[in-house]
Amino acid sequence: MEATKLDTPADVRAESSAQGRRATAEELKYAFRHHPAGVALVTADIGDGPVAMTVSSISSVTLSPPTIVFSASSASSSTPTLRRASTVVVHLLTTADLELAKLGARSGADRFGPHVAWGRLPSGEPYYPAVSSWLRCEVIEHVDLHGSLLFVLEAIEASPQGGQSETVRQPLVYHDRKWHALGGRSVLPEIGAAVANTLRRDE
Repeated sequence: MEATKLDTPADVRAESSAQGRRATAEELKYAFRHHPAGVALVTADIGDGPVAMTVSSISSVTLSPPTIVFSASSASSSTPTLRRASTVVVHLLTTADLELAKLGARSGADRFGPHVAWGRLPSGEPYYPAVSSWLRCEVIEHVDLHGSLLFVLEAIEASPQGGQSETVRQPLVYHDRKWHALGGRSVLPEIGAAVANTLRRDE
């Protein structure tokens, strides 16, 4: 009896490519819905009032110069201000900042109202002093991409190290449309030496 040949992932990709098929928007949403992401809150003010936006697309790119990126929907009410801003403040959120994360994600919310604790840095940018980790950044470039805007930033100032205790500073993660906390129970057992060496070579 002849063995049945199973298609490998490479075979599937080749067939898909040959047919001219591309991933759909729904497939991309499904893939990233199951990919956890850190959460940041970006603030700016060009002189006509402060704006804030919660983003989960924040990522570091290089350390020298210290460069980070994030994307924003062109349809967001905060994006026109961010587009024109020369500097922004990126707040890296923990579980202690969950309410701020929700505030920045809620459409139509008053993110700088009388019941919100916010202030201004000596350089003038609006920020949330309760957030222990933030970066003041210069906007180097922004690129229009299919209804979104990709921002390239260079960090020019960082918040003082310290602040919240390590027990409070649990990373805030957005995964499958829900907020999650990373803590001691999420740490996996130590990996084998061979795998560790492979990871080090890839760094």
